[in-house]
Amino acid sequence: MSINRGEIWKVNLDPTVGAEIRKPRPVVVVSSDAIGILPIKLVAPLTEWKEYLAQNLWHVKIIPDGANGLTKISAVDTLQLRGVDTQRFIQRLGTVSPEVMRSIVAAIAAVIEF
Repeated sequence: MSINRGEIWKVNLDPTVGAEIRKPRPVVVVSSDAIGILPIKLVAPLTEWKEYLAQNLWHVKIIPDGANGLTKISAVDTLQLRGVDTQRFIQRLGTVSPEVMRSIVAAIAAVIEF
């Protein structure tokens, strides 16, 4: 199974602890395709978009379209990045546009104060 940067996948994030995003849900793969030898990908989970999320620099809004495979307006939560084993990946949904990927990278840079 090939899993690549910029793709949206449904991933089983359980088990979780505390305020971590849980259950099977879409994620965006953010790790480089050229890095790592372990079957692990760095991902940013998606959550349902709420207008108050617009004030958070770590949330990136994604509008559903034919390429990304989403069914509702979503937010990429770059504050909840995590490395997940590829065994957790359930189904490929689509890909984000280069513009959305640049926004995700910018949000990650802000979160880590790069």
